Amino acid sequence: MGKPIVDVATLAVTLCCLSVATSQAREAAAEENLVQHCANVRDDDKVRGYEPSLREPTLKAFKTLAPDAKREPDLSDIETQAQYRCMDGKVMVCFVGANLPCAKINTAKDNPGADAFCKQASKEKTIPAFATGHDSAYSYKCRGGKAVVDHETWKLDKRGFAEKIWTVLPEH
Repeated sequence: MGKPIVDVATLAVTLCCLSVATSQAREAAAEENLVQHCANVRDDDKVRGYEPSLREPTLKAFKTLAPDAKREPDLSDIETQAQYRCMDGKVMVCFVGANLPCAKINTAKDNPGADAFCKQASKEKTIPAFATGHDSAYSYKCRGGKAVVDHETWKLDKRGFAEKIWTVLPEH
């Protein structure tokens, strides 16, 4: 009997890679129609990047969230800033920007970054977002060398995201 064309190790690696590729293809296909995906699963907190098939409703949503924008968004703005997730069977959209966290908001009151900032601060002061994290649900102040919650920074929706920076994607 001759030498096998493919050895067992090569076959195992090939089957593994095919399985991963098939899984990735299935996931990509499911996300190609995000509207249908959201209708099916209702709630999905996975935040996804720009979806070209949703360009027109995404532009409309941008105008809803930023009615006072000084200029029309161009496609590169939308492609780099648009983030999507599912809530109540609808596609929700958010636009990442300075101090606009599209991620789920961190509701922990203990904040190591705020604590570290207060240890270095020489006086009582408001702690900047770079120290607390832009996704913190709270604003902090230094009092007596310790970080204390000053106020809530975001009103959260029922899934834990900043309510005012997410909107339902308009229908096509």
